[in-house]
Amino acid sequence: MSKNKNKIALNKNEITKSEKDKAEQIQKKDSSIHPSSRYHLMVREAILLVGGLGTRLRPLTDHSPKPLLPLAGIPCTTHQLLKARAAGITRVVLATSYLAQTFESTYGDGTALGMELIYAVEEKPLGTGGAIANAGKYLESESSIFIFNGDVISGHSLENQLALHMEKRASVTLHLTEVADARAYGCVPIDSENRVEAFLEKMENPVSNLINAGCYLFNRDVIDSIPIDQVISVERDVFPELLKKEGNVFGFLSQDYWMDLGTPEAFTQTSADFVLGRAKSPAYVHPPAVNRIESALVNPKAIVEDGSYVAPNVSVQGGARVLSSVLLEGSVVETAVSISKSFIGRGVRIGRGAQIVGAAIGDGAIIEPNAVILPGTRIASA
Repeated sequence: MSKNKNKIALNKNEITKSEKDKAEQIQKKDSSIHPSSRYHLMVREAILLVGGLGTRLRPLTDHSPKPLLPLAGIPCTTHQLLKARAAGITRVVLATSYLAQTFESTYGDGTALGMELIYAVEEKPLGTGGAIANAGKYLESESSIFIFNGDVISGHSLENQLALHMEKRASVTLHLTEVADARAYGCVPIDSENRVEAFLEKMENPVSNLINAGCYLFNRDVIDSIPIDQVISVERDVFPELLKKEGNVFGFLSQDYWMDLGTPEAFTQTSADFVLGRAKSPAYVHPPAVNRIESALVNPKAIVEDGSYVAPNVSVQGGARVLSSVLLEGSVVETAVSISKSFIGRGVRIGRGAQIVGAAIGDGAIIEPNAVILPGTRIASA
């Protein structure tokens, strides 16, 4: 049995290394033949999938859609929209469902961002594929369309992804990233030409460490082929069906910054990465720093560092220590409190001497003095 396990592990490493080397060679070749600037502005429209319930992020999503939670003080959706605009995308259809009205009240018609924003509201959740089909009714372009998952932050080049898509004359081109352990994601093996070979579900011994990174280029006819008003998964239904029909699906491999914002821990880490300068965004224009404090009352004897973000109207008293954490508007941190790697909602009051590590505290919650909040704890909104 142990020999078989070792053989599986060896094969996995060989396949992963081969995929990575071949993909890098192809993308270097492509970039030399097709500079990304040639494709700048060729795609003007995108769909942004922001309709998820954010169940894994509760209680932070009790009163806010996941994509509107702040990263270094700026909603995730704003980071994504301005990245799209920087690549020449000027019209975005937001596929909304949960708390749909909050997106339009936040962004309006998009004028403030220099874009046109359209809202495709799902009366009931339709899955990723169904959301794309519903949003497709509002598209104007007949060319390729970018599609973004609303809970991913990525530093990869949209222009380079488009260059590969055009070079391969692909129907769909996915952004792929390599992770140390693909068991939690499922994997997407590719061949020597960057062609996707399969979409594999989560497994104990993945054959590849390449995973779907949540940014796609779809040709318009692929969008139009997805049935309307049906619950459909793009990952489990649309992509495998495309492979059966023609196999014209390609992967764009990038090792740039990437984070799946599926948990409070991921949100907290990404927020700190923006503050510290590890993650980049056209929306975040501040230089790297140990913290970002906005119009908050922070006692000089308090320690706020490791990329912590402190929102306006927050009070941090002397002797408190805040590391790699997010404190939203109106929160009060009393003396001798220790907070690390935690996301603190709006109007939270944390009593003297409390210790909080790796937790998510919902809006308006009250933490008693000397309380000890352990990693993974979720405390509901008041």
